[in-house]
Amino acid sequence: MNLVEIAQLAATAAEEKKAQDVTILDIRGLSVFADYFVICHGNSQTQVQAIVSGIKEKVLESNIMLRGIEGYHDARWVLIDLGDVVVHVFHKDEREFYGLERLWGDARQVRVQ
Repeated sequence: MNLVEIAQLAATAAEEKKAQDVTILDIRGLSVFADYFVICHGNSQTQVQAIVSGIKEKVLESNIMLRGIEGYHDARWVLIDLGDVVVHVFHKDEREFYGLERLWGDARQVRVQ
């Protein structure tokens, strides 16, 4: 599975858990630590945790290496490290505050399948 397909798998898994505004950013050439960001949010801590759990389940079912998950307990901004794909699952308030899409405004958006 290539990196775009991994990002799309994570995005689709997030949508299955009713994540809001799921976005994939192609940050190749803009970053040295990843090639793609998947960004989404939930409206409550419980929903954020459900989104993360759904992504984790799909990733493991697809035999993709899950390098780590940070922030799950607080569920305000959870990072899922899939190597060159990093998934950001925000609580709605944190997403608006941090505005990753604005910070990475030069990144090209990839269509979520």
